[in-house]
Amino acid sequence: MLKKMQKNRTAGILGLGMYVPEKIVTNQDLEKIVETSDEWITSRTGMKERHYVAEDQATSDLAIEAGKRALENAGVKPEEIDLVIVATTTSNHLCPSTAGIVQHGIGAVNAGAFDLSAACSGFVYSTVIASQMIISGFYKRILIIGAESISPFLDPTDRNTLILFGDGAGAVVLGDVPEGEGYISGHLGADGSGFDNIIIPGGGSWKPFTDHTSENREQYLKMSGSDVFKFAVKMMAETAQKTLEKGNLSAEQVDLFIPHQANVRIIQAAAKRLQFPEDKVFVNIEKYGNTSAASIPMALCEAVEEGRIKEGDLVLLVGFGAGLTWAGCALRWGKGGRTGC
Repeated sequence: MLKKMQKNRTAGILGLGMYVPEKIVTNQDLEKIVETSDEWITSRTGMKERHYVAEDQATSDLAIEAGKRALENAGVKPEEIDLVIVATTTSNHLCPSTAGIVQHGIGAVNAGAFDLSAACSGFVYSTVIASQMIISGFYKRILIIGAESISPFLDPTDRNTLILFGDGAGAVVLGDVPEGEGYISGHLGADGSGFDNIIIPGGGSWKPFTDHTSENREQYLKMSGSDVFKFAVKMMAETAQKTLEKGNLSAEQVDLFIPHQANVRIIQAAAKRLQFPEDKVFVNIEKYGNTSAASIPMALCEAVEEGRIKEGDLVLLVGFGAGLTWAGCALRWGKGGRTGC
């Protein structure tokens, strides 16, 4: 008796959601804190405003709201989720994970949960890893959330970092989709020799919180801007190319490029290297600033909502960040890619 042929499993996005806190901080607001101007910030970064968490909000609060919206949009019940991954560098606590708090908060009682720390690359890292779990049959549905509350870690005296970052969360439900849709290829990379180019020095086992770390302002985010800029432009283009090569794809086939929203100059330089025209590059940095691991899922959510992605489109996601890390993922958009923004 012939065995029934088993179809190849594929992994794709079933639904999306995002959430940003209510408080908006404009460039004009920052002019009152540090020596800067709206013109200076806009011309160098493309940013006009960003959102900050309230005093009683934590990263888990943003993640729970984005996760709930993604579940509703996908038509998936919380108890049907097998795994919750929260990509973040601003977890509620050093221990336990934020993902566990989120798992409880959304009612995903049958799910495992863990945090993934790859900074601004974290969401793409999570998507590539989770896709393999679904393709292998290990899990059926995975909730991935990129969430950050960076504003509490910004030094109000450091113009270089204060102007750049904002808070928010974006989420997707990943699951099995029809063959020909969903995940095509991915690429992950890291270079730990650059660990101190983007770093919060205090608070970990290297430099636990003490009066000394506080006096040295080591509880705040530090960044070597010029080094990061050079790294970002180079690695964003290289990661995009390697991701496409692994999927036997070309840059000409890409319908929409969604990069990490770090700086409009970085995005423009990378797009130029890849020869992507402006209409194939999604940018929403002017509204949210750099939201680290949340930036790509938030941009993906808004791209769908604005009609920039349609069924059958090839979508390329590329992130880079602290670590140093970088990651790319190519997806064929399907019917299930709705939005709950």
